[in-house]
Amino acid sequence: MAQDKEPSGAQKALGDFAPAFVGFTDDVLFGQVWLRPQLSPKERSLVTVAALTTSGNTDQLVFHLGLAKDNGATEEELIEAITHLAFYAGWPKAMAAMTVAKQVFQTS
Repeated sequence: MAQDKEPSGAQKALGDFAPAFVGFTDDVLFGQVWLRPQLSPKERSLVTVAALTTSGNTDQLVFHLGLAKDNGATEEELIEAITHLAFYAGWPKAMAAMTVAKQVFQTS
């Protein structure tokens, strides 16, 4: 990572504690996987929000809902995706995800 570049979210959160994990996050996940051309950034974001919702990983949703908006997904699309997932992933997981979405969207 260049000295003049701001630290990534992974670097800020885990820094020296787990440098290999931070490297994989920054270099492989966001540096290679997210840049593959077979899916657009918006599509990758929608898939990621769906995966996080269905697995109940709401902590990661805060970042990924914001990233999804940056990647072109609208709040309406994200709300609809979570609503749709309620019928496949379960109501409690969708309720938890929707609560996070409401917090993220009302502060952005």
